[in-house]
Amino acid sequence: MSGRTVDRIVAHAYPWDVLGDPHFVDRARTLGVAEISLAASYHSTRAATPLHPAHKVVDAHHAALYRPIRPAAWDGHAVTARAATWGGSEDAFADAARILIDAGIRVNAWIVLSHSTILGHAHPDVTVVNCFGDRYPYALAPGHPDIVRYARTLAAESVRGVDLHGVSIEACGQLGIAHVGPHEKTDGAFPGIGDTLMSISCTERERALWAERGVDPDKMTAKLRAGVDALAMGTLAADAAITDVLGEAEADAVLSVRHADADALRGAVLGAVRAEIPSARVTLHCHPNPWKTGPSPALTSAASGDVDAVLVSAWPGTAETVAVTKDTRAIVGETVDVGAYVSVLPPKNLDDVSGHVAATVAAGANELHLYHLGLVNKVQLDALGRIVGDHSL
Repeated sequence: MSGRTVDRIVAHAYPWDVLGDPHFVDRARTLGVAEISLAASYHSTRAATPLHPAHKVVDAHHAALYRPIRPAAWDGHAVTARAATWGGSEDAFADAARILIDAGIRVNAWIVLSHSTILGHAHPDVTVVNCFGDRYPYALAPGHPDIVRYARTLAAESVRGVDLHGVSIEACGQLGIAHVGPHEKTDGAFPGIGDTLMSISCTERERALWAERGVDPDKMTAKLRAGVDALAMGTLAADAAITDVLGEAEADAVLSVRHADADALRGAVLGAVRAEIPSARVTLHCHPNPWKTGPSPALTSAASGDVDAVLVSAWPGTAETVAVTKDTRAIVGETVDVGAYVSVLPPKNLDDVSGHVAATVAAGANELHLYHLGLVNKVQLDALGRIVGDHSL
């Protein structure tokens, strides 16, 4: 064994990876995986399935709940989840979960909350809007009451009636400018501080809450625009601080509102989960940077008290992701588990995987979450196996 052991190893998968593949369970067992986070609700994706006997690509062309859309649960909601036709069955999550559970594998519901382009286009009034008035249709505003209600029901319906071990909660907070959308052409346009400025949501609701905190939302929005324009013209450095653009009180107002929204959303969602499964183990996707937006948004000061584990992305094999793991451990201390979310998919060099994973464990990760059992080919699957072998108890 070449590395330090961890307390928990979890692999990720989609329902269509399990359904229709009689060898999926055997591959997981051979790998040494005893716990899987299975997508119950997920954003759009075009997913390779190299080892599946019946298909090699799944076009999940919009965000969906992989459970039946029950009128009894959704009637009266302004925003409702959408069903999928490509999941493998009408109740794809539950059917796949039961196959795994019957095989003795623990299952967590992997639930993506505030990321849905189809819902954002259908309901633009509940999406994030930047300081120039551009809406991000993929980014559902986490503090909007209709989105809180949507997320609560999404979580409850995801876990309903399935003997689950826990949940893995992604996008429990705000998404920003960064988005791997179709033929994305924004990469690198707003580097460094630009990502932060273009990710500050300026909805009317948020502007009103900033005003309640004693700052002028019109002046603040003007400063944000000026900062973005200065970056574009080369007169503001990409490594500038937020306080080079906003006053301290203005910056504090943004974070105060954003973090309060994330806390309220998490509270509603976990309340719904625990009403169905009181003992559910909760893993929260997050990031130690208080300004971070995206599928792993900022870890708020209250978050670690609500969950069993926090999960930070370590997909790139870089020193930065090791530092993120270390910073997260410093924030949560020893009372909460820290998971490193590691990948063997391109552009990862498989020769570097073992050393990078070992570095995240040395930096404080006592869990490893593996991406991804359905997306890998045999060579990549073997690389996952080496991770499990190196770090299993």
